[in-house]
Amino acid sequence: KFLAPAKSCCCSGSGSANSAPRKADPNARYICPMCPGVSSIGPSDCPKCGMALEPEEAGAIDDDSELIDMTRRFVVSLVLVVPLFIISMGSMIPGNPIARIIPQNVARWLELVLATPVVAGLGLTFFKRAWRSIATFNLNMFTLIGIGTGAAFIYSVVALVSPGIFPDSFRHHGELPLYFESAAVIIALVMLGQVLELRARKRTGAAMRELMNLAPMTALIVRPDGDHEVPLAEVAVGDILRVRPGTSVPTDGLVTEGHGSVDESMISGEPVPVEKNVGDAVTGATINHSGAFLMQATKVGDETVLSQILKLVTDAQRSRAPIQRLADSVAGYFVPVVVSVAIIAFLVWAFFGPEPRLAFALVNAVAVLIIACPCALGLATPMSITVGIGRGATEGVLIRDAEALETLARVNTIVVDKTGTLTEGRPSVTATHAEPPYSDAEIIMLAAAVEQNSEHPLAAAIVRAAKDYSNTPLPEAAAFVAAPGGGVTAIVKGHQVHVGSIHYLTESNVVELESLTSNTANLLTSGGSVAAVAIDNKAAGLISITDPIKATTAEAVNSLHALGLKIHMLTGDNQAAASHVATTLGINNVMANVSPEEKYNQVQSLCNAGHVVAMAGDGINDAPALAAAHVGIAMGTGTDAAMASAGVTLVKGDLRGIAKACTLSRATMRNIRQNLFFAFVYNSLGIPIAAGILYPFTGWLLNPMIAAAAMSLSSVSVISNALRLRRARI
Repeated sequence: KFLAPAKSCCCSGSGSANSAPRKADPNARYICPMCPGVSSIGPSDCPKCGMALEPEEAGAIDDDSELIDMTRRFVVSLVLVVPLFIISMGSMIPGNPIARIIPQNVARWLELVLATPVVAGLGLTFFKRAWRSIATFNLNMFTLIGIGTGAAFIYSVVALVSPGIFPDSFRHHGELPLYFESAAVIIALVMLGQVLELRARKRTGAAMRELMNLAPMTALIVRPDGDHEVPLAEVAVGDILRVRPGTSVPTDGLVTEGHGSVDESMISGEPVPVEKNVGDAVTGATINHSGAFLMQATKVGDETVLSQILKLVTDAQRSRAPIQRLADSVAGYFVPVVVSVAIIAFLVWAFFGPEPRLAFALVNAVAVLIIACPCALGLATPMSITVGIGRGATEGVLIRDAEALETLARVNTIVVDKTGTLTEGRPSVTATHAEPPYSDAEIIMLAAAVEQNSEHPLAAAIVRAAKDYSNTPLPEAAAFVAAPGGGVTAIVKGHQVHVGSIHYLTESNVVELESLTSNTANLLTSGGSVAAVAIDNKAAGLISITDPIKATTAEAVNSLHALGLKIHMLTGDNQAAASHVATTLGINNVMANVSPEEKYNQVQSLCNAGHVVAMAGDGINDAPALAAAHVGIAMGTGTDAAMASAGVTLVKGDLRGIAKACTLSRATMRNIRQNLFFAFVYNSLGIPIAAGILYPFTGWLLNPMIAAAAMSLSSVSVISNALRLRRARI
């Protein structure tokens, strides 16, 4: 005869498996994950819903003390409830063997002894939350649980202690019915629901805990008197740290000496280790598989990539989506309506029901309160949001808040920057043309020898290309002269080498330029820049330098098109480069030579035209447009300004992450709608049945315990459905 196990609803009492730290910090800020704006210094209970506040920082995310406590409560209650249930239901067993062992008058008192520790002891926290919800008029599932089980238990105590005060209409076969087992079983089922939810929440944070466990506890700091192992908290920006093979990188920094092969799968998802050399950035908690290097710490503590990822995901999981606010609003009206229905059911049965009328009235009123517990409704959105955001984090898609996740599902237009988003963002030599008798390698090596003295961005690309051709040091260049806007010249191995534009070589009296001129036109169609090379005043070759399209971009664009999204490219680069990239990738909407302000205006224009816009970019110049879009998507390889303006960050900087994010958001919103359907349909059907609407036609009544079990199944179905997102293909 009992209530459905109450899982946490909009003001769930369970909190999360990681709610409180193992050692509570009295100076830390604690918040209520279900009641926005509620916070306190030090651990306490929420003044609105009564649930335990949890630490605002992500550092205590692996604490499972509440799960352990609730599991213990459930096990103890189960030990008491099983014999209580057997004793109370003995008359339903053929031959009633229980009555032969325990006399009826003793059994009734034994029920009180077994039920009291469960209801008034182990379940006392639920009644405290029910009272607080009534006192603050923040009605929730505990309101219904408290009223329903409290009424059943108090009535049973009074009926046992003072049976004479009740009229005969309450009696059944001369005895007053008792509902000790109903109250106790409901409390036990509520605890079971809490345990299941806490376990589910704990699983959703598994990826975060795994990331946290990757961070080393100590670092090997290099000092004048040798290496010293120190706690990670003592490392400061600027410290030189040693990273040995097989150890974790202690914090974010730059390689200053040596090299290593680093597994960055925790942030990129790619299992292949990345080679790190002098000047390369390394991320704290990644694993150095081979090689050894020194690094200079550039970010420590809360500033590291790992800490920022953890904070971002934790904040996002606690945020509330617009659809969740709708569910909360419905729940706010739902509880008073349910209480009203329970009162009406009681009155109807008390005045018009069969004998014993008052007993039937009490049972059906309690059944209404129990089966209507809006726990599934309260779980529907937060569980899906929590699982969805955690799933995204494992794929390198960091979602800032629930609203961004919900909005992303409605996006129909993607606006992308070119440089650093579609392309590598770093000029590279993509083609060469050598005039006989020179080879491509000779052209590159001689040009690089000259350009190693230049600060021009294209010069660095030529020098990098030379290193790819040969590991031998570049020859020295003498008599270096630079002509701003034109080119450079120097003496290399006794030869006069010019590198620059055709116009520069013409002015430098270089001969036989006709072939270079015709080939330059061909190379320029790729949208890059072309450097001409002359040796001893004679044309020798051409070097084409472009910002290459990322290897994964074409696949990403195809995936976005497959999702039905329109793609617009806005870039500050020239029209030729923009057209080349757009044509290669199949992007039809292109605007080149746009300023940051024009990007912002164009995004606003699309939004005003009714498009739901997501903007993807990586630079400071993209920050205004990212903020103007419905959802900003920042490349994790980009600037802090871009990431600060975005609702979604792609850790790896891979555009395929946009398709993953869109697919994940759509799956999450579909999951939420399924959960809300389960919750609303269940309550819509369950309440009238519990009130006894079928009794005149079928003679069916809903036992409160059956109502409790059914309510438990409804919450379990919501949790199970939400957890399916962990296996979603994105």
